[in-house]
Amino acid sequence: MSRPQVNVAIVGTGFIAETRARAYAGVTGCEPRIVAAVSRTRERLDAYARRHAVPDVYAELEPVLERKDVDVIDLCVPNALHRPMAVQAAEAGKHVICSKPLTAFDGAELPEDVKLSDVPRTQMLRVADANATAMVEAARKHDVRLMYAENWVYAPSIVKADRLAAAAGGAILEMRGGECHSGSHSPYSKQWRYTGGGALLRLGVHAMGAMLHLKRQEGLRRTGQPIRPRSVLADVADLTRTPGFEAEAHHYLVSGWQDVENWATAVVSFDDGTRGTVFASDAVLGGMESTLQVLMSNAHIRCNLSHTRLVEAFAPEASIFGDEYLIEKLETSAGWSPPAPDEDWAQGHRGMIQDFVASIAEGRAPKSEGELGRDVIRLVYAAYVSAAEGRRVELASDA
Repeated sequence: MSRPQVNVAIVGTGFIAETRARAYAGVTGCEPRIVAAVSRTRERLDAYARRHAVPDVYAELEPVLERKDVDVIDLCVPNALHRPMAVQAAEAGKHVICSKPLTAFDGAELPEDVKLSDVPRTQMLRVADANATAMVEAARKHDVRLMYAENWVYAPSIVKADRLAAAAGGAILEMRGGECHSGSHSPYSKQWRYTGGGALLRLGVHAMGAMLHLKRQEGLRRTGQPIRPRSVLADVADLTRTPGFEAEAHHYLVSGWQDVENWATAVVSFDDGTRGTVFASDAVLGGMESTLQVLMSNAHIRCNLSHTRLVEAFAPEASIFGDEYLIEKLETSAGWSPPAPDEDWAQGHRGMIQDFVASIAEGRAPKSEGELGRDVIRLVYAAYVSAAEGRRVELASDA
């Protein structure tokens, strides 16, 4: 019996597009095929197509949307392109996979000479919310799926935590989680105009998405209604602007941040009175750290998506292991390190793409949809309002 086929068009050919290609190759039960790739950088586009046997390449999205054989558009592009491309794809009757964050405030509608750090955070919240809502409504109007690519929802450790919480039957009273590393080297990550935010938006959204998902699941189990975020209290900073850091002759951490934060903490209050603490930082050495604790009335669950310790290796010099990959954002391979046997699996990318492809083939909803992405965006930008104004921010009742 032949497997159902799902034809995919990848937009963008960078880091996350490579992760997607590996994940599609591991799908079972149905057959995803990357039939087209889109990028304006021809050299990189051609190289991507050769590596992954993509038959057709394009410089623009429009011709791909005209193809009747394309089922889903996978957006691996900068945040500013998420809304226009997602809406455009939905209008063409294509399902959409959108990388995190679902959208952002990038000031595209403002003159180039406007300093985005001076824009009121309340305005950012309104615009980002409108962007996210437009994406969700376009998918609904045209009867296509908007799939929010939050890999933490599918990480084996967090999937297991959800099952353990259900088996325990207790209340999730508190969660603590976040993502940290030594900083992004992309110059675009250092400017609000290109990313729409700093560490909270790039890193913190992972833990936010997982927390919102777990509380939603708890509510559905208990009362049939999701438990939702009610308010947020946050603080943000650029820790590389401190005198002690600036006085050092050599920096191991990424510096040169322009108008975005590289450290953030947000305390989320849920409508059942419970709490979640989200942290995000570009000021942590030692490789990627992605963790979540679930503290229940009758259990304590710890999830580790990065330093799994399935393998541990020691090298007296950084050159010992040559070019062999160890773990994302690890500064050196000298000394002890926790090489990742399969980061795509541990961080949920494989499970996520498996669910997305199956949902298209089977005509059902995936676990992570656009509504989750919209809730996360509302929470992130409400946190930016909180940090700017020094107060707790209540979320809109429909958020």
